[in-house]
Amino acid sequence: MAVWIQAQQLQGEALHQMQALYGQHFPIEVRHYLSQWIESQAWDSIDLDNPQENIKATQLLEGLVQELQKKAEHQVGEDGFLLKIKLGHYAKQLQNTYNRCPMELVRCIRHILYNEQRLVQEANNGSSPSGNLADAMSQKHLQINQTFEELRLVTQDTENELKKLQQTQEYFIIQYQESLRIQAQLAQLGQLSPQERLSREPALQQKQVALEAWLQREAQTLQQYRVELAEKHQKTLQLLRKQQTIILDDELIQWKRRQQLAGNGGPPEGSLDVLQSWCEKLAEIIWQNRQQIRRAEHLCQQLPIPGPVEEMLAEVNATITDIISALVTSTFIIEKQPPQVLKTQTKFAATVRLLVGGKLNVHMNPPQVKATIISEQQAKSLLKNENTRNECSGEILNNCCVMEYHQATGTLSAHFRNMSLKRIKRSDRRGAESVTEEKFTILFESQFSVGGNELVFQVKGRVPFAVPDKVLWPQLCEALNMKFKAEVQSNRGLTKENLVFLAQKLFNNNSGHLEDYSGMSVSWAQFNRENLLGRNYTFWQWFDGVMEVLKKHLKPHWNDGAILGFVNKQQAHDLLINKPDGTFLLRFSDSEIGGITIAWKFDSQERMFWNLMPFTTRDFSIRSLADRLGDLDYLIYVFPDRPKDEVYSKYYTPVPSKAVDGYVKPQIKQVVPEFVSASADAGASATYMDQAPSPAMCPQAHYNMYPQNPDSVLDTDGDFDLEDTMDVARRVEELLCRPMDSQWIPHAQS
Repeated sequence: MAVWIQAQQLQGEALHQMQALYGQHFPIEVRHYLSQWIESQAWDSIDLDNPQENIKATQLLEGLVQELQKKAEHQVGEDGFLLKIKLGHYAKQLQNTYNRCPMELVRCIRHILYNEQRLVQEANNGSSPSGNLADAMSQKHLQINQTFEELRLVTQDTENELKKLQQTQEYFIIQYQESLRIQAQLAQLGQLSPQERLSREPALQQKQVALEAWLQREAQTLQQYRVELAEKHQKTLQLLRKQQTIILDDELIQWKRRQQLAGNGGPPEGSLDVLQSWCEKLAEIIWQNRQQIRRAEHLCQQLPIPGPVEEMLAEVNATITDIISALVTSTFIIEKQPPQVLKTQTKFAATVRLLVGGKLNVHMNPPQVKATIISEQQAKSLLKNENTRNECSGEILNNCCVMEYHQATGTLSAHFRNMSLKRIKRSDRRGAESVTEEKFTILFESQFSVGGNELVFQVKGRVPFAVPDKVLWPQLCEALNMKFKAEVQSNRGLTKENLVFLAQKLFNNNSGHLEDYSGMSVSWAQFNRENLLGRNYTFWQWFDGVMEVLKKHLKPHWNDGAILGFVNKQQAHDLLINKPDGTFLLRFSDSEIGGITIAWKFDSQERMFWNLMPFTTRDFSIRSLADRLGDLDYLIYVFPDRPKDEVYSKYYTPVPSKAVDGYVKPQIKQVVPEFVSASADAGASATYMDQAPSPAMCPQAHYNMYPQNPDSVLDTDGDFDLEDTMDVARRVEELLCRPMDSQWIPHAQS
């Protein structure tokens, strides 16, 4: 069902929130009459940070205006006449508003559609019996909204109490002035005759006594009102601080954690729109209470009455200042993080955003944000308020940007699109630290005025580089699986068997049960500093090599389930032992980073299992895995029992058509000479460079293409040096560059 149809069924607060999305920047009538067209456009496909996408945004704006004009022209009748005028007016209005900034239209409509979908989803979850159980987040959001309603009511109550106090105090001042006037009249009675003074003095004295008694009672009442108001503000601030803790320390920190995970392969962190709406409500309520407290202080200064109120007001004023400072500081966030690894002279981008900029009118005088790169130690010193503000560890080009306010979405942000690290200043490394372990952070700073007070804000919320020394294996499994799926861009993640294999490799343990590793910890040194036993690389280097070769060359085969991958040589033999000859599997090499090898079964006099030297990214850039497998006819079944051509034929390179200009086009094909000779007695079909039949040639002619005593391309002993690996295809490519003997020409043309 279309989102707009469901949005029209919203009720209560949800309907009010939906209506608040629209205004002069985008009328709700446009959404209604062009709902189908709007929802069918690819708004999310446009990168708002890429100026080159401006053309697409302009096309969408033109399309929207044309659709509105078309809709207006089709209106007939009395009602249609008014609608025709209104839609035509909206078409001109949108054209004038977004003609110079079409990206803002895209940003606006994306904001509207996202919030409509969110409101509809929350409403559907709330009406579904299973929704309340499945969506605990909606319950939490409901609780937050209920607290906001409570805060709104108590703030309105203190506003009414403040007005009552002000009226009472103003009347008190009037009566106090009357008392002073009577005192002046009594003082002037001495100038009158005794008879006239006696006639007037008793009445004035009686009035003065009554008025002073009233003033005394009313002063106590005023003091009581002031104390009660201050106590109510104290309770309001307690509730405000609790609500702010939930939003900033729970919800916003969770968003930042999701952002961290997204940078390492996790799901997207999600939109900030809901968080911004909460932060804006906080800012609005905090600001209202702050203004009330300042007005109460002014009333006390206007009419000083001895008592505890001054101290109470000073306390709540300090508290509200702390609250608003924490809110502004915590909501100045990095919306789009820079890359985790920076290279000099390489462009990178980042976006910072102030979630409360619109409500606090910061956008009226847009502040400038500056980015500097600092070291790990400088970042920690900065959090301790040590004087390191003028120090930096490098130079970033294009590191200053003015924050921009987007009226349609109400966001205040700064987009750093073309930053570049010009140079970096390295410190002395500790112990066995490598250069890749030296950490830096980019500090974003901005200075602006909030409510007449100048503040300097920096990104806070966690201690920088606070990484635990060790993590449990299950935690690392989750991170590895998330990173693997993101890097390879595959929904096929790591299975339980894959994780057992990785645990065996990391811990040098033979246990085949994942549960046996659940209590084991992995240190950073184990992960990426110490080499694996008997190898010259670390665990992470090996795992990263696997992801690299899959991502660049083998992703479709991994997604098809055609690569078993995470098994060692002995496990591969155990899997193949009961399979028919010609069954093979692909596994990641134990000896070479980013290598993948073929293990197959063929029972001959020499051996039963055969292992080909590993292929790497360099090899697959010359000839693909599918073509290499297609070259080897004796590989028949993909483990466990799938015909090879059924799995790989769709990836074979098409056979080129015969040349018509007299030239012969050479081809590169996979060949394993040792296997051909070893399996000849068993009746295996020989696989040569060119498999076309040629009775005029003997098999020996094929071997003449290789140097005498060629290196073995088979893994005979199981363990071999990395230097011993070779790539037959590269050897053939070198040979093809030499002049061909005439005896090959007729054969190649056949």
